[in-house]
Amino acid sequence: MSTPSAAALDGPAAASGPDVPVDAPAEVPVAASDPAPGALSAESTLVGRNAEVSTDIRDLSRQSDDVWPERTPVEPAAAAPAPGPDAVYEPPVSAPASAPASASASASASASRPNRRFLVALAAVIGVLVLVGAGLGFASLVQGPRLTGTQVNATEAIDSSGSRVILTANQALAAIDPAQVTVEPAVPFTVDAAGRGVGIRFTVPLDDSTKYTVTVSDAIGIGGGPSADLTTTFTTPASSLYLLQRDANGKDQDVIFRTDLSGEKAVPVFSDERINDFRATSTQLVVSVADGEDDTSRLLVMDRKGENQRELPLPGEGFVGAIQVSERGGLVGYSYSDRELSDTSGRASVLVTQSLNGDDEPQIVEVGDKEASIFSWQFVPDSAAVLFIDFDGALALVDHSGDAGVQSLGLAATIQGISRGTYTAIVERTDGTVVELNLADGSEQPLAASDPDYGKATTITPFPGGTLRHVVARDEVGMPTGQAIIRVDEAGAAEPLVEVGSNDSILQACASPSGQYAAVVIAPELVDNPYDNMLLPLPRNLETHLIDLASGKELVALTGFDPSWCQTAPRF
Repeated sequence: MSTPSAAALDGPAAASGPDVPVDAPAEVPVAASDPAPGALSAESTLVGRNAEVSTDIRDLSRQSDDVWPERTPVEPAAAAPAPGPDAVYEPPVSAPASAPASASASASASASRPNRRFLVALAAVIGVLVLVGAGLGFASLVQGPRLTGTQVNATEAIDSSGSRVILTANQALAAIDPAQVTVEPAVPFTVDAAGRGVGIRFTVPLDDSTKYTVTVSDAIGIGGGPSADLTTTFTTPASSLYLLQRDANGKDQDVIFRTDLSGEKAVPVFSDERINDFRATSTQLVVSVADGEDDTSRLLVMDRKGENQRELPLPGEGFVGAIQVSERGGLVGYSYSDRELSDTSGRASVLVTQSLNGDDEPQIVEVGDKEASIFSWQFVPDSAAVLFIDFDGALALVDHSGDAGVQSLGLAATIQGISRGTYTAIVERTDGTVVELNLADGSEQPLAASDPDYGKATTITPFPGGTLRHVVARDEVGMPTGQAIIRVDEAGAAEPLVEVGSNDSILQACASPSGQYAAVVIAPELVDNPYDNMLLPLPRNLETHLIDLASGKELVALTGFDPSWCQTAPRF
């Protein structure tokens, strides 16, 4: 394999820091223009409007004579004679209550006029609303259902399976058959529809930087009528991943970087003197660091920016390895061993799970009411279940979301991987055969050989659409002469993806969540590449090569290892 250029290998280390957002263009003030010739000014418009109102009032006055009953005119009272000089003052005499009857009737009639006008106006408004509602109802019957809203989290969709897009129609829908739903580009999904909503759940993660079109064909309202297609589109964002760089000289700190797929926008998010391992979810990072002179472990949880750090309690004072996370179950799992360990006391390589929220105590997996030492284990994707092999070679499954207990699945030598969205594990049995094991019902079938057959793989990593198989070529006496990562699709067609000579070694290979890209970790010039002294010792100089799986083209080679796309740490 050709050696990547020095500039490319700088990767995160050469990055200058986080992206600087581009300032949005300032708004350009729009100058007010003079009114066009002949146009009315605001003042002239207002005057004209007042004139119209006056005319309406006059018209209403003229109409009132036709609407209201004729009133009897009231004769004016005769003027009282002026008092003479000898007149005696007499107080005014109050008129009887029945005297102003005509005046009261006039006032009552005047008060009733606005009430009747209000009732007429209210009836007109109600009539208009009824007509509008009837018109909209008629339009719905003629046009069929229409899309009124869409919900989707495109960022989450590229990181994990189980994301959904929800389409909302303007009316309740008749039953939706999954055959009516299409997604382009094609991706497996399930459908859940009720009322006005249609939910499409993607059973695998989606590709990045891709425009998806979701269509519900021939949707019909629950009350019948014509059918219509409900269509929406959304675009997923570009991918990023995390890499760990250990200090090769032992003078600086180890650093976890977040980077785009070009390596040009790498940003350090967490650093410590000694980082053993880390894993990432769509919202959090879990980091194991060595602490103190005896390098006992501490387990830290933080957000993806490295902020809001908190420490999870461990079962005791000891060492943590083989960290994994369950996105769906909200769990972190790891192998734990006590610092004080002897033939008669202490726990060695027990499997521990606990909540990422830190709201519970560490739970040690037990087999037959006994804390079991675990040789190999993996979380089952999209669940809270754990598949493990103990030191006796017994393969078992325990689901933390239920109370079924430990389920025995026979004997096995190693767990190669577990496919997303299928509940199927690739397991090597103790007799050397490699099988696809259905974890739901315990059935299994031999894993088909690739075409062409490149021989037995040392590791097999499944991804949506195929597997990545690590094979080693050996000479007559069994010495390795080269290694390769072979991409095998679902039909068994195989093609070399990465090849190295005898001087280099492939430590790890995994695919991005959707299977769009692959990350292959290589230790170059192994003879002159000394190991570090960490709990998981690895060569100091490591490279991560990113490859587009559709074209087989290498995108970039970055310094660092343990890409966050991988479910487990490197095996060496």
